[in-house]
Amino acid sequence: MIVLLLGTGAVGEAYAVLAKIGDPRGEWLEKLVLADYDLERAQKVQARLGDQGRFPAEQVDVTKKEQVVELIQKYQVDLVMNACAQVFNVPIFDGAYEAGCNYMDMAMTLSEINSEDPYHKTGVMLGDYQFACDQAWKDKGQLALLGMGIDPGVSEIFAKYAEKNLFDQIDEIAVRDGSNMEIEGYDFAPSFSIWSVLEECTNPPVYWDEDKGWYTAHPMSGSEIFDFPEGIGSIEVVSVEHEEVINLPRWINKGLKKVSFKIGLGREFVNIIKLLYKLGLTSKELINVKGMEVAPRDVVEACLPNPAELGHQMKGKICVGTLVKGFKDNEPRDVYIYQVADNQVCMNKLNCQAVAAQTACGSIIATELLARKIWRGAGVLPPEAFEPEPFMGLMEKYGFPYRIIDKSTT
Repeated sequence: MIVLLLGTGAVGEAYAVLAKIGDPRGEWLEKLVLADYDLERAQKVQARLGDQGRFPAEQVDVTKKEQVVELIQKYQVDLVMNACAQVFNVPIFDGAYEAGCNYMDMAMTLSEINSEDPYHKTGVMLGDYQFACDQAWKDKGQLALLGMGIDPGVSEIFAKYAEKNLFDQIDEIAVRDGSNMEIEGYDFAPSFSIWSVLEECTNPPVYWDEDKGWYTAHPMSGSEIFDFPEGIGSIEVVSVEHEEVINLPRWINKGLKKVSFKIGLGREFVNIIKLLYKLGLTSKELINVKGMEVAPRDVVEACLPNPAELGHQMKGKICVGTLVKGFKDNEPRDVYIYQVADNQVCMNKLNCQAVAAQTACGSIIATELLARKIWRGAGVLPPEAFEPEPFMGLMEKYGFPYRIIDKSTT
């Protein structure tokens, strides 16, 4: 398989590193083209990998669909791996379709807020643009695998595994993420793209209910305390907009009644985001500043350190998990399937920070399954459309094993 990696930031770099580790001899990954708007960044990742022939570096502006198509055709690409911020999804997604190759991303196309009742009703939901193209992709025999990172992505595969193997009836799926990660030397330094963080934290979060369908609430509301494993401990989690709530009700059945997503951000982090929002600094709309057209959100991003360069100053663990509640053999069951990444371990083994490495792991495992034709499909599909067992069987190989806690027996 020949893969075009668009975006060589923290997550893109981790994807490339894991690709070489997972297939050192090129048995299923013939070539990985490293493409970025910043050619020097792509070349830096290329230098880490040490094989310019197998890992060529290219400059690309993904806002221009024709440049995406040109690169696909130049290298006869089989799969486009979109590791860019989701604001760029449309030209990349459309470019892959036009060029006739498969596509994967780690976050779906952006939502649009319901202008009349934003905190109760959905508007355009995450991925609506892409899912509307399902039949067109099927007609051409192409696959677009959406939201295939850690979450969304692995969190949904966990839910599918639970449906197939652990439950006769499912009442609730609750994705719960938490971390005790600290970044030394900074008062405020997100470990992931601040652009994406602001997008999901300031949009109304989406819930799903069997009777109400999809509905929204106020940003970062729904506070609760969740006890995370492996020493992370009890953490306050809040609701943010996330793909799992869109996808899971469409693909998981067995009597499902509600789906939610909550994450531990920390009270200080939440307060900073709320302040940025009040000041208008989370907006992605262009404004005029002394004759220059800039988006406030881009200014915030430019003022903060690059997450790809923070690994040596980070310490702690991050947990991504899916809590499933229901019944097995007529007995109540409550299971948490999760993956914990330790930053020190990730830095020692990969020289990549934990949040990026954990996210990239989901994508590279999916890439291997597609390359080996273990996962097959056509159309626009989420991760839970595929068999979960082959995926989960590879997590240990890549250094990101999953664990299961049966809370109903503890």
